[in-house]
Amino acid sequence: MSGIYIHIPFCKKACTYCDFHFSTSLKYLDEMTDAICDEISKKKDRITDQVGTIYFGGGTPSVLPTKHFEKIFNTITKNFSVASDAEITIEANPDDLSSSKISELRHLPVNRFSIGIQSFFEEDLIWMNRAHNAGEAETCIKRSQDAGFENLSIDLIYGYPLLTDAKWLKNINKAIELETPHISAYSLTVEPRTALASSIIKGKDIPLNDEQSAAQFITLIDKLKLANFDHYEISNFSKPGKYAVHNTNYWRGVPYLGIGPSAHGFNGNVRYLNVANNAAYLSSMTEGKIPESIEELDIYDRFNEYMMTSLRTMWGSSLTKIENEFGKFFLSDTLKTSKIFVQRNWLTENEGYLQLTDDGKLFADYIASEFFLSIEDHR
Repeated sequence: MSGIYIHIPFCKKACTYCDFHFSTSLKYLDEMTDAICDEISKKKDRITDQVGTIYFGGGTPSVLPTKHFEKIFNTITKNFSVASDAEITIEANPDDLSSSKISELRHLPVNRFSIGIQSFFEEDLIWMNRAHNAGEAETCIKRSQDAGFENLSIDLIYGYPLLTDAKWLKNINKAIELETPHISAYSLTVEPRTALASSIIKGKDIPLNDEQSAAQFITLIDKLKLANFDHYEISNFSKPGKYAVHNTNYWRGVPYLGIGPSAHGFNGNVRYLNVANNAAYLSSMTEGKIPESIEELDIYDRFNEYMMTSLRTMWGSSLTKIENEFGKFFLSDTLKTSKIFVQRNWLTENEGYLQLTDDGKLFADYIASEFFLSIEDHR
């Protein structure tokens, strides 16, 4: 079943590290919602099977008033067949999840929250310029659970100067204690044109430490393994059966629509990229045009993407799939490259699948890139 991703490009505040597309002006919420609904209608022929997942990302989707979500859901159900057991996720900030907002969302088809906790420590949240405080980080989880939202995911960040190993352990233990079935944990990265990058250049913040990040990643793996979480993707940990279906489908190459500014969609061979500019998006939709560019993926693009995404998961890269979908040359080269990493104990070959070891997970992007091929390699 296909998926739908909807990008809500608004936030109350700009986090110091964030380079996602958003605006801190909420002036055009109504117009953006109308444009998103229009785009959904215009793309109704791009999905012919049932919709199995709907994911509201951003930005901060939880800033949307409930009536806007109702309008979007009505448009989706009017244009698509949505499975009765579809996973429907809203990314949310803790400060938005008041008792009244949770109660309102409970009456919508939403059945999963992905909550941007990042840290349970007040000083860390201030340093990140988050909109919520440490108290809200904890109480929003309890309120959501009390209201019947048991399928929760929380985001945590590690590898930044304020986060001592002791504090990181407390963050992990707090997440376990709160019985959140899914945890997404990301090593902080310094992206160009962010407040954090500028602060480091000016000497106001110290550069990030790769050794700290690696050590905290290992701690995370060890602690969550003991708590019976599956490490099913490099940045994602879940209780059995609580994997994020929408994101897992990304890694498995399942087609999905991308709706809203900066969103992208994928049909197996073509990627559709929407303009990452709110004004340009609204202007184009007003004129009746979808503001997207099209990227056709050749066999090398598709192979490279498969290796990048599949190796990040606990299922790994299928040698049978490589041979059947890409051919003997790709299989032969993959087997040749894999021997190097198997010898280093960064990869294992298990029943026809290449899978990262815990040591290999520290170098996931590098390992995947070593498998990449281009037409020059085929000559």
